[in-house]
Amino acid sequence: MSDESKVSKSQQKAVNKYVKNNYDRINVTFPKGQKEIIKTAATAAGESVNGYIKKAVDDRLEREHQFVKE
Repeated sequence: MSDESKVSKSQQKAVNKYVKNNYDRINVTFPKGQKEIIKTAATAAGESVNGYIKKAVDDRLEREHQFVKE
């Protein structure tokens, strides 16, 4: 790892604090093998796995429950 890409402990602490204050965390469990399938699909869509799953949930919520995304 190059010196340019290293993150200091104080920087990581600040990021963790921001995430804790601004996001909810949900753990999702999939059957063995699904992770790679989702990862491949996300990559093909040009998205992160998190972004891919979040978009799938948002789309379904909007379609089935007429929720307005923030």
